Amino acid sequence: MLAVTALGGGLGAAARYGAELLWPTAPGAFPWTMLEINAAGCAMFGVLMVVSSEVRAPHRLVRPFFGTGVLGGFTTFSAYVGDIRRLVGQGHATTGMAFLVLTLVVSLAAAWSASAVTRRLIARGLT
Repeated sequence: MLAVTALGGGLGAAARYGAELLWPTAPGAFPWTMLEINAAGCAMFGVLMVVSSEVRAPHRLVRPFFGTGVLGGFTTFSAYVGDIRRLVGQGHATTGMAFLVLTLVVSLAAAWSASAVTRRLIARGLT
């Protein structure tokens, strides 16, 4: 369990790091890449939880690998807090606070809406 979770976490963190390298954020700018990473990851969490709990029970290592590991490493909120701290420390408190609130709202909305859409698709037999 620990090994597959760690492997998944490494893959997710590497994907997040790669996205940050491809779409870097300028100092003092709004961290759109991190917002999009967290929103996409939370949406994938919503899909994973609906499919793994309402469609069929997956192998016991699927949730630790994909959920806790890959998606947990991809959406890590410690990087989110680090971005907020950096922005505030650089004198961009308004941007930092906007990022704090917007990320929470967008990430929760992404998880909820992805779950709802997945349930609808399942109900229609489209998965």
